[in-house]
Amino acid sequence: MTMSNPFDAILFDLGSTLIYFDSEWPLVFPQANAELIASLKNAGYQIEEDRFLQDFRDRIDQYYSSPESEFIEYTSEYFLRSVLADWGYPQISEATIQSCLRAMYAVLHAHWQIEADTLSTLEYLRQAGYHLGMISNASDNEDVQTLVDNAGVRDYFDFILVSAAVGVRKPNPEIFQLALDHWRIPPTRAAMVGDLLGADILGAKKVGLFSIWITRRADGPANQAHLDTIQPDAQIAALGELPDLLHQLNNMERVRTRPRMAGSKPF
Repeated sequence: MTMSNPFDAILFDLGSTLIYFDSEWPLVFPQANAELIASLKNAGYQIEEDRFLQDFRDRIDQYYSSPESEFIEYTSEYFLRSVLADWGYPQISEATIQSCLRAMYAVLHAHWQIEADTLSTLEYLRQAGYHLGMISNASDNEDVQTLVDNAGVRDYFDFILVSAAVGVRKPNPEIFQLALDHWRIPPTRAAMVGDLLGADILGAKKVGLFSIWITRRADGPANQAHLDTIQPDAQIAALGELPDLLHQLNNMERVRTRPRMAGSKPF
């Protein structure tokens, strides 16, 4: 690793960091839900659409409003299976479950777009010698892997950690530690870039990573609640500002660590 970099490795969030959703969730979710229901009915399951979807959403909302939601990740498959069991269908094949979930997520995939500065920034970082990794909070691993491939960014990353696959979610320090263990580096040699203060920034700070908050899509209730309590180490408005930030951090480190001449004053 080149000695001119302030870090050996950089971790990225995915949604609203490298890619963005080009519509409004309340407009798209009904379409996704309709595909889920249609797939279940085509598979032969007799369910009442509105009541089933309400049960499904209530089950998910109940979990994510609980304190344990910051520590472990339950998958979409788990939630779907648990609701179907309540409706009298406790034994459903893996193939059927995955087919129904794919139909639902396919609607959402069409609305995720890559940010205009993502590829150029990742290419710069790769050429500069940084190792890159991704940590994404999501209840379906296949969903994230599809989004990564659709964006064409997989080859830039040494690994892609999805909370649904590893069982813990940001800000749990364990998922960040998995990344550090892969590289066998201390937290002081890595940075985390993400849009959520309560997940990306807090999680990074818990494990000792340098935290970089990207703000262009960060104006939402989830962040408003933490503006006064969670402070990132650095802030950028867009991903394309990251190379300049890293250059500035490197210059600051050189000034801080260079030997002082006899009689000179400290900064």
